[in-house]
Amino acid sequence: MIEVRPKTAIDYISLGISRVGMFLVAVIVAIMFYEVVMRYFFEKPTLWVNEMSLWIGGFIYLLAALYVLQQRGHIRITLLYDAVPRWLQRVFDVISTVCIVIFGAMIIHGGFNEAVQKYDRWETFGTAWDPPIPATMKPAILIIAALIILQAIANLIADWNETPVPEGHVDADEVGELKSAYRQTVTDRHD
Repeated sequence: MIEVRPKTAIDYISLGISRVGMFLVAVIVAIMFYEVVMRYFFEKPTLWVNEMSLWIGGFIYLLAALYVLQQRGHIRITLLYDAVPRWLQRVFDVISTVCIVIFGAMIIHGGFNEAVQKYDRWETFGTAWDPPIPATMKPAILIIAALIILQAIANLIADWNETPVPEGHVDADEVGELKSAYRQTVTDRHD
């Protein structure tokens, strides 16, 4: 997959945050491997690995939503979108952005008081290890919802005067870049 190049400040923020999420997947794999070794080879299972993987997985899920929106990978009915003139595509883009903004605003509005309460009392998961999953996840949901709103608006503004490339189509410049990168890789392997 070729990533969409960042165009705005929020794009850079979204990509930076998403890189953390990509790294967190490796953390989950590592701690799950640790649990398997401890449980089945040393017969000393951990209390914390399952909950830690749930906690990290929740953050990955949130960060993935931001990344997909920045990459313009969200759901779109491309058969219809690609068949209409650019002015109507802009109308679709505005409707889509308004829906995303309303959804994000409702999440923030509906979850704000609960997130503040959970954070203020540092609510924990209620298990043997008892991590503060609710105290951290609820505010994180609101923060990511706000970033998604900003990203949706930034995408609309950044893409307004661009001609969208039909789904599945690869730009000739991107093909050239891929060929150059491939040739360089092959050359480096032979040297």
